[in-house]
Amino acid sequence: MTDATLLKKFEELSARVSALETENARLREENTQVRTENRMLRQKLDLYIRHYFGGQRNEGLDKHQLELLLQGLPNVIALPTPEPKSAAASRSGTAHPVRRMLAEDKLETHEIVIEPEEVKAQPDGWKKVSEERTNQLDWVAPKIIKRVFIRPRYVKAERFALAPLPPQPIEQGMVGPGLLAQVILNKFEYHLPLFRQEKMFRQQFGVELSRKTMDCWVEQGAEMLKPVDRSIREDLLAGNYLQADETPIRYLDPDVKGKSQQGYLWVYSRPKGDVLFEWQVSRSREGPEKFLKTFRGKLQTDGYYAHESLAKERKGELTLAACWAHCRRGFHEALAESKLAAWLVRQIGHLYAVKKELRQKKAGPQLRAAMRVWQSRPVLARLRRGMELVRQRTLPQGLLGQAIDYALKRWEALTRFVEDGVLEIDTNLIENSIRPSALGKKNWLFIGHPEAGERSAVIYTLPGSCRRQGINPFEYLKDLFTRLPAAKITQIKDFTPAAWVRAKAREKLLAQAA
Repeated sequence: MTDATLLKKFEELSARVSALETENARLREENTQVRTENRMLRQKLDLYIRHYFGGQRNEGLDKHQLELLLQGLPNVIALPTPEPKSAAASRSGTAHPVRRMLAEDKLETHEIVIEPEEVKAQPDGWKKVSEERTNQLDWVAPKIIKRVFIRPRYVKAERFALAPLPPQPIEQGMVGPGLLAQVILNKFEYHLPLFRQEKMFRQQFGVELSRKTMDCWVEQGAEMLKPVDRSIREDLLAGNYLQADETPIRYLDPDVKGKSQQGYLWVYSRPKGDVLFEWQVSRSREGPEKFLKTFRGKLQTDGYYAHESLAKERKGELTLAACWAHCRRGFHEALAESKLAAWLVRQIGHLYAVKKELRQKKAGPQLRAAMRVWQSRPVLARLRRGMELVRQRTLPQGLLGQAIDYALKRWEALTRFVEDGVLEIDTNLIENSIRPSALGKKNWLFIGHPEAGERSAVIYTLPGSCRRQGINPFEYLKDLFTRLPAAKITQIKDFTPAAWVRAKAREKLLAQAA
C-alpha cells in the first residue's frame, strides 16, 4: 500500500473521528439540556403536589396559577375539575307551583295592627266591617317568626278606610327583610347552598321553603341591591387609588351543552373603602379596560398582563403599582431549588417588618412615606443588587431565575410604595376579600347561568364591604331590605356600607350626647 493511499485512509479516519466527536458533543449537550429540563419539571411537579395536596398556609397558589406553572408537563397529573350538573329546569312553563305554607302551630306569631290615619285622627263614627291579613315570614335569630299585618277596614257613611301595607322587600311576597337577608347570607357568606337551606328550614323550623322559592328571593333581592352596587362603583372610580384582583368561577352556558365554562369575578377596592365584585365570562383585557375607562390614578395589581398593557397605553392617567406578596411567593417557591433564594426572602422580610411596625403605630400616609424612605429604601437597593448578582449564576428557566425576572421587570412598580404613603406594600387586603367566594365555590361548584354570575357579584359586593367596614352583614342587609323599598334614588348613596357605618357612628355619638 502506497504512502498516498495510507495518507488518504488516515484523513478519512480522522474525518470520521472528528464527526463522531462532534456528534458526541452534540449528544452530551442535548443530554445536559434534557437533564436540566427534567429537573425543573420535577421541581414544578413537586411544587404542585406540595401546594395542591396540603401546601403552605400563606403561600398557597390558585389552581389556575398551578395550571400555568405546569405548562409543558402534559399527562403527568390532571387537575380535577367539577363535573357539570344538569341545567335547571326551564321556567317558561305555564304551571305555577303551589305555595306550601308553614306549620302554623309551630311558629311564634307577632301581630301588628295598622290603623288608617283618618281613623286615628277622628275615631268617632267609624265602624269596623272586616280586616285584611297579610302573612310575612321573617328571621329573628335564632328562629323564624310569622308576622301578621292586620289592617282593619272601616266604613263611614259612603267612605272606606284601609291603611296601606308598609313597603315590602318583595312586592306581594311573603318574605320579610330579616329572612331575605339570612337566606342570602347563608348562600353567599356562609356557603350554604339553597338545597341545604331547604333541608335546614324544614328540619329545624318546620317550614317548607322550596329551593325555587328561595332562588326567586335571591334573584329579586339582588335586583334591589343593584343601585347600591352602582353607588359603590361610582365612589371607587371617583378616587385615585384602586387595588384589583380576580378569581375563577365555573359557570354553565346554555349554548354549550354538557360542559361548564370558566368565568371570573374581578374585585376592586381601596384600603378602608368598600369592595366591588364584577362578573366577567373571561379573563381578557376587555373586562378591566371597560371598568377602568373613567378611572385616573394608581392601580395596584399582581402583575397581570392586561393591567400592565392598559397602564402603558394610558401613561399619565393610569399608574401601576405592583404587589410584594406575589413577588415574594416566587422566591419562596425557589427555596427548594437554591439556597440563594433564602437571602432574597430574608430581605423581603425586612420590608414586611417595616410594614408591621407602621401598622402597630397606626401610622398615617406622611409617617409611612417617611419611614419607608428611611428604612425600606436601603433594603430595596440591597435587594436589587443581590438579585442582579444571583441572576448571573442562575438558569433563566429555573424557579429562582423566573422569580428574579418577575421582580426586575416590575421593579419600578414594586418600589412605588416607598414614597407614596397611601399605597400598600401588597394587595393582601383585596385577596382577603376574595377568600369567601373561593370557599363558597367548593360547596356550590359552579354558577348555573351567566346572568346568575352578575347577581352573585352584586351580592358578594355587600357582605365583602361589610367585612371591610367591620359591621354585621345581617344587620346591614336587614336594614337595607327594610328601607330600600321606600327609598328615593337620591338616598342610595347613603346605603353603601361605608356610608351606613358612618351614619351609625353619628347616631351613637348623638345618643351619648343626649
